[in-house]
Amino acid sequence: MFESSVSYTVLPDLGPGAVHLAKATTPALKQRSLKNAIGCTGVGLHSGTKITMVLRPAAANTGILFRRTDIAGGGALVPAHWASVSDTRLNTCVANADGVSVRTIEHLMAALSGCGIDNLIIDINGPEVPVMDGSAAPFLFLVECAGVVEQSAPRRAIKVLKPVIVREDDKMAMLTPGDSFSVAMDIAFDATVIGRQHCHLTLTDGRFKSELSRARTFGFEQEVAAMRAAGLGKGGTLDNAVVISSDGEHVLNDEGLRYDDEFVRHKALDAVGDLYLAGAPLLGHYRGVRTGHALNNRLLREFFADQSAWAYTTISAATPAFADPRTRSAAALLPAYGMMAASA
Repeated sequence: MFESSVSYTVLPDLGPGAVHLAKATTPALKQRSLKNAIGCTGVGLHSGTKITMVLRPAAANTGILFRRTDIAGGGALVPAHWASVSDTRLNTCVANADGVSVRTIEHLMAALSGCGIDNLIIDINGPEVPVMDGSAAPFLFLVECAGVVEQSAPRRAIKVLKPVIVREDDKMAMLTPGDSFSVAMDIAFDATVIGRQHCHLTLTDGRFKSELSRARTFGFEQEVAAMRAAGLGKGGTLDNAVVISSDGEHVLNDEGLRYDDEFVRHKALDAVGDLYLAGAPLLGHYRGVRTGHALNNRLLREFFADQSAWAYTTISAATPAFADPRTRSAAALLPAYGMMAASA
């Protein structure tokens, strides 16, 4: 996720099955967490349940952990990690060995990726991250309001060393080597209002915030009944999703679209969130064709299964790929976004 031209040196082995690389000359960036705890309340897109979530600072090398506050004991912790993904039907769901799960994590994970947050405890009193407005922008705003602190440990990335590709029918997802993080996405739908769309973004210089973060999840009017019969989409409304009319000619939301190609941008946003389950930022290029959560997770599983396809590296302090979240006084705005300051 960082633009640079660098040389690498091999570090002593830090674990089985991986090459570890380090920048030879430039100082490493530090891991980051939140400065203050902050929370929000909203509805789960699929469960329809009102949920309160609090983002809390965490120590270096903690990673991203969900903590189900409605469940007692150590079994309440659920790692945000590709190996913990348990369901990919219209969302990404992670679960622990006790079967405790948190679903619809992809928009929050995309925001944490875009903000460069490495360590976080996410307290949540239900089984699903609140959908907010259906995009990553409210979570980005939460991080900006809470502020960000650098920690003592160096920040690691995962460098893609060779192409890895997965396919399913006309769908495809792949990772290829690169010294920055980019996302390319192609989608095609019969609905006229979508049709064929493409986007390609190198996520440097704050482009996640400006180009992807506001893109909302979307669905089709004629599929709502079937989704709810399957126990999904119970919290979906025109306030948190773009809904395409049954004839495919227009969107039902009065305000229309936030981007002309909002649909493909949201698919790219989902991919950013799914890929952040790698456990560290990726240095490489992602390409998706008609892909979704299931194929994204399969891509990570095959990527990490091939020990010659990746290596850890520390990240140079030269040029961060995403704009630094900036601490600012925004307490007066929090209630309007369904958010709240929280005690540590």
